[in-house]
Order: sequence, then structure tokens, then C-alpha cells
Amino acid sequence: MARPDFRRNLAALQDNLILMGSMVDKAIAHSVTALRDRDVESARRTIREDDLIDSKRLEIEEHCAEIIATQAPVASDLRMLLAVFAITGELERIGDYAEGISKIAVMMGEEPPLKPLVDIPLMAEQGRRMLRDSLDALVRRDPTLARAVKQADDEVDRLYDVVYRDLLGYMINDPKTIERATHLLWVAHNLERIADRATNVAERAIFMITGDIHAR
Repeated sequence: MARPDFRRNLAALQDNLILMGSMVDKAIAHSVTALRDRDVESARRTIREDDLIDSKRLEIEEHCAEIIATQAPVASDLRMLLAVFAITGELERIGDYAEGISKIAVMMGEEPPLKPLVDIPLMAEQGRRMLRDSLDALVRRDPTLARAVKQADDEVDRLYDVVYRDLLGYMINDPKTIERATHLLWVAHNLERIADRATNVAERAIFMITGDIHAR
């Protein structure tokens, strides 16, 4: 294969990764919106669409393997392929967490809300921003942006602590709220893990750009 074709393959691979990231970003948004609006049908649709994210991961990984097997890339090209391969796994797991939130939304159904959702949507928005910035850092080859994503994870952890303490107070003061509060704790936990996975994506981007496996 001529070198220009190799470059086109790498560009197509990156485009497909960004497409997968967009699919995952939308899954997070739709899952939290379904939870907030008690929209069970929307939640079920997000659950079904997780299969598309899983299929996209396999497609990208197969493409990576084909390029490695046929082109024997080295240096930065090989780092890119290894990073993309790893990032697809992170994105697939983020999709699973979004699916989990949708399943919780289905479990909760139309039961009356325990409290207005404020910090949970903030966690979701912060996690989505981290994910988008991680992928943007990869496309722009910007390690500074990727390192900023790692620092942004602290805000998600702070919000999680706020949600945890708030819901724990509900459960202590009124045992009848335990089930509903537990459901929201599961949601917050999934969102905290989404942010952790977005941080992993940023670390892979730093490795791809700099070759620093420790991603400082």
C-alpha cells in the first residue's frame, strides 16, 4: 500500500474514533435526561443503542489490527494505533455506564422524585466535557488540554461527595427514601466512573502525543 493510502487509513481511523466518542457522549446526555424527565421509553432506546457502540468498538479494533498487521507502523504511528485501540475500550465502558444509568431510569419508572436533580446533571455535563476535551486533545495533538482533563476530574469527585452526603442524609432522616436514594447513588457512581474513564482517554492521548507512558 502506498504511503498516502496509509495516511488516509490513519485519518479514517481517527474519524471513526471521534464518531464513537460522539455516540458515547450522546448516550450520557440521553440517559441523564431520561432519568430527570422520567422518560422510560427514551431510557430503553438508549439501552438498545448501546449495541451500536459495542459494534463500533469492534469495527475500530479490527481496523487497527489490520493496519498493524499489514503496514508494520513504527514510532508515532504505532503509538497512535495503540492509543486508539485502548481508547475504544474506554469509550465502550463509558457507554456501558450510560446504559446503566438508563437501566436505573427504567427501574425508577414514574416514581416521584426524591429531590430535584441538580448535582447529578452537573456531574454528567462535567464528564461529557472531559470526554470531549480528551478526544479534542488527541485530534489537535495538544497534551496541555489533555492534562487539564485530568485536573478536571477533581470537580467530579467533589460533586460526587456532595451527592453522597446529601442522599445519605435523606436515608438517615427517612428510611422510606432508602430505595430511591440508593438508585440515585448508583447513578452518581456511574457518572464518577465516566469521568475516571475520560481521564484514562486523556492519558492515552498524552501517550500518543508525547510517548510518555506515565502521562504526567
